[in-house]
Amino acid sequence: MSIANLISEIDAEIAQLEQARTLLAGSQGRTTTAPAKKLAKRKLSVASRERIAAAQRKRWAATKGAVKAVAANPEKRAAAPVKKRRLSAAARKRIAAAQKKRWAAIKAAKKVPAKKVVKKAPAKKAAAAKKAAVKKAAPKKAPVARVKEAVPDKAAVASTETAPS
Repeated sequence: MSIANLISEIDAEIAQLEQARTLLAGSQGRTTTAPAKKLAKRKLSVASRERIAAAQRKRWAATKGAVKAVAANPEKRAAAPVKKRRLSAAARKRIAAAQKKRWAAIKAAKKVPAKKVVKKAPAKKAAAAKKAAVKKAAPKKAPVARVKEAVPDKAAVASTETAPS
């Protein structure tokens, strides 16, 4: 093989590798897919933009506590504000009296068990103190094992069976 043939084969391989690289990279060579369409921006009319702006100003005014509200459509008349319904003084007094009555009943129900518990607590302590005093005053009995040693087995068994307790 001559040097010229070797160089031409190497050039052919280089060309093939470059082609494969452009296909894989996709950025340098031509692509088969069509370019993505650029989405058209939606356009609002001047009137609709004004309505949106007025509504937003109204929302901001409400959050800031401003009394003055901007009308959404300047051509239309603003509607009269709706009056709030209010309770009469007599109705408020009746509701307050009923609520006080409910709370009094709840508090009374809570107080009754609490008093009983308080009264029983000292009685229990006194009874426990009396029992402790009786236990201290009572003479100690001899252990059972010592009694058995002193008495023969047959007599101990007979005495436990016949003795009523």
